[in-house]
Amino acid sequence: MIVLWIVLIVLIVLAVLWVFALHCKRKQPGFFGLDDYHYAHRGLHAASHGIPENSLYAFRLAVTAGCGAELDVHLSKDGRLVVMHDESLLRTTGVDRNICDMTAAELDELRLEGTNEKIPYLEQVLPLFSGKTPLIIEIKTVNNNHAELTSRVCRLLREFPQVRFCMESFDPRVLLWLKRHRPKIVRGQLSCNFIKDRNNLPLPLAFLLTNLLTNFLTNPDFVAYKLEDRNGLSFRLCRKLWGVKEFNWTIRREEDADAAVRDDRGVIFEGFLPQ
Repeated sequence: MIVLWIVLIVLIVLAVLWVFALHCKRKQPGFFGLDDYHYAHRGLHAASHGIPENSLYAFRLAVTAGCGAELDVHLSKDGRLVVMHDESLLRTTGVDRNICDMTAAELDELRLEGTNEKIPYLEQVLPLFSGKTPLIIEIKTVNNNHAELTSRVCRLLREFPQVRFCMESFDPRVLLWLKRHRPKIVRGQLSCNFIKDRNNLPLPLAFLLTNLLTNFLTNPDFVAYKLEDRNGLSFRLCRKLWGVKEFNWTIRREEDADAAVRDDRGVIFEGFLPQ
């Protein structure tokens, strides 16, 4: 009997700790003015029409359509803020090298997806959105460069005060840096089911990130979760108990966008233009 009571107490303590670990900020009314837009994933791109993802062309089209945009930022070998999703350039340029190993001069020689579009830098993208639609800026960390990359992005954003934006990352260290050094910046935790899609992550880390168990340290303003994975227990608890703002990626059907709007979820979309 004593053993059963001990087991029960241990389970209750673990449950309380689990709920505490999921802690987020509650959704703010109007969500900082970012709630009125859908966000084009990597710009309003369409490879079949010669519009590469994360290109200046795709971002101009997003602004023209009245959409916000989600984009990804890496750090080059010489410290430039490169707008690109993959660390490897193979898929988008045909060159089998990583961004962190290349200088801006080398990157400038490449073209995106067989077009004449160059790889853009963040300072080229921000003016397109100044005073217009907002941005979701994803910080892509490699080789423990989270602090340098995040600080460089924040310094550049100060030069564009008319750009509305929030920042997100899969790497909780980015959110922790923002919490400590730029607490007024709206920050979001990206996640998905890393246990199913490991991406070479060790299982304990995949478990932590899948279940948002670093939230108590980073205290995010929103959580951007993969649409197909959003019904996991931890994320459901996070939404129900803490009332955090939810974004979904990547929405590819009008009916999924409509459902997200009805449920007050943010829409990060591609492949169609939501009504």
